[in-house]
Amino acid sequence: MTMTNEFLFLSARPEVEAVGPEYESVRRASGLDAGRLDHVRLDVESIADLDPRRYAGIIVGGSPYNVTTPEGGKHATQLRVEADLARLAERAVAADHPVLFTCYGIGVLTRVLGGEVGTLYGEEAAPVEITLTDDGRADPLLAGLPARFDALVGHKEATSRLPDGAVHLARSAGCPVQVYRVGANVYATQFHPEVSAADFIARAGVYRHHGYFPAHELEALRDRVNAASVTEPQRMLRRFVELADARAAG
Repeated sequence: MTMTNEFLFLSARPEVEAVGPEYESVRRASGLDAGRLDHVRLDVESIADLDPRRYAGIIVGGSPYNVTTPEGGKHATQLRVEADLARLAERAVAADHPVLFTCYGIGVLTRVLGGEVGTLYGEEAAPVEITLTDDGRADPLLAGLPARFDALVGHKEATSRLPDGAVHLARSAGCPVQVYRVGANVYATQFHPEVSAADFIARAGVYRHHGYFPAHELEALRDRVNAASVTEPQRMLRRFVELADARAAG
């Protein structure tokens, strides 16, 4: 049983200049103060023995890593990070404990559960419209959100086949699996729920030459992001904390 009201944020970005801002994005969007949100950099520290029940909930951040990269092409750090996240996924699902896997994390979870991840449904960095499924509109995490809302994406791979037993909660025009749930408390989202427009634009500057969008279109991307309303995904992150707190309390 959970004995704490603390949460854990796991970052998987080797780019130092992106790590601190991502933590702050998660902290701000979730409504957690720094005293309640621990942070572990997976590229620096292993969580091999972590029992997810040590925390009220865990949030897994994004990364430029891709699970579809051939194993022989993965750096040793990425292999360790993926192994650690795979163990976390197995333990979270077994305990049905609140963990939210985002972006890169959804790929790890999908593979652990026997689904398929491929490059067919990658999305260039941009705001996109998310549409909730019938199950999504009834889901405790998403029920308070509009049936359609904008979110910010940027990924080279995505879930191409849901794991057996997963509940499909949301899609976009270019990516059929944007959110799903396993059990009652383990969630995965392809889009970034933590970022504001300003956060995303700053992150785009860090990853300008990583292939998420044509580097020369940074200014155009900034304009598209600033023109979008991306407040709903952050509400989802705050709701994740509320649900995990309620579970821990009782």
